[in-house]
Amino acid sequence: MAAASKTRVEVPEPAGTPADTPARGQQPEQTLPDYVVITPARNEAASLELTIGSMLAQTVLPLRWVIVSDGSTDGTDDIVTRYARQYPWIELIHLPARSERDFAAKVRAFNAGLERVSAMRYDVVVSLDADVTFDPDYFSFLLVKLAAHPELGLVGTPFRELTGETYDYRFVSVEHVSGACQVFRRSCFENIGGYVPIRGGSIDHVAVITARMKGWKTRTFTEKYCIHHRRIGTAKNGPVAAKFRVGLKDYAVGNHPLWELCRVIRQAMLQPRCIGGLALGSGYAWALIRRAQRPVSRELVEFHRREQMLRLFRFLRRETSSQGQHRAALPGDRLGQAQ
Repeated sequence: MAAASKTRVEVPEPAGTPADTPARGQQPEQTLPDYVVITPARNEAASLELTIGSMLAQTVLPLRWVIVSDGSTDGTDDIVTRYARQYPWIELIHLPARSERDFAAKVRAFNAGLERVSAMRYDVVVSLDADVTFDPDYFSFLLVKLAAHPELGLVGTPFRELTGETYDYRFVSVEHVSGACQVFRRSCFENIGGYVPIRGGSIDHVAVITARMKGWKTRTFTEKYCIHHRRIGTAKNGPVAAKFRVGLKDYAVGNHPLWELCRVIRQAMLQPRCIGGLALGSGYAWALIRRAQRPVSRELVEFHRREQMLRLFRFLRRETSSQGQHRAALPGDRLGQAQ
């Protein structure tokens, strides 16, 4: 498929327009980067069609959307094939069936899709889960951010569960980008070496940390969100077991013990009381006692812990400030105000 022409959108005129810029009402055009989307999917027939519907409705379509069926047996392939016949920019790759389900396999599926677009000219690569939905201008919104801020290497939005639950951004940095939909500048993705095939998970988290360690900015823009149609981490486990596995992953990526203690306390305050915190702490403690081998470098662990301690210090300082003061700016807030 030949590369499409660059998409142009109107950008709102900023306040304090100089005299030599277009008059008010004459909006300048901005060229948006071309993007491709890769979606690993394993037995996602229950929600995949919802995701396809959201993508078809986008105001700015991708050059190519490669859906990689990772040994699906539930009709996932039939759904993708039906739409691919009608929309030539949608493509199906079917990988052989396998018995295990792990995150390293998800990376292998993603890489199979990435290989399919290797000869194409594009600026942005998107990793999109097969169980999310989003607004028609979702990708145009994020592409505008990348076009306006060259320092941004990875962007995204929060996700909401069907229950309406989402991250509490008093406790989660806007520098973290959820793995449900990660939108990478191509040069950033290549700079970090792509996703690391970690069997236990946290591949998206490691990618975000690595991007910042390499000097890129990463940012979640909270003005928009996507909806996650399956509770995170429960594909194979119940909610309590999922929290235990999160604790294991927290240890794997090098979370500072003090940071993890704060996470445990926070989780214990949520419903059902104490259970989530105990499960999270037990997973981290179990990995710590066993001295489980971390799948990331010492450099990444040290960088990650420095960031966590800085954020913890800022949070505590903000919480102890006087009632009438504004909250301290989170890293990257300037980017959210610029558009």
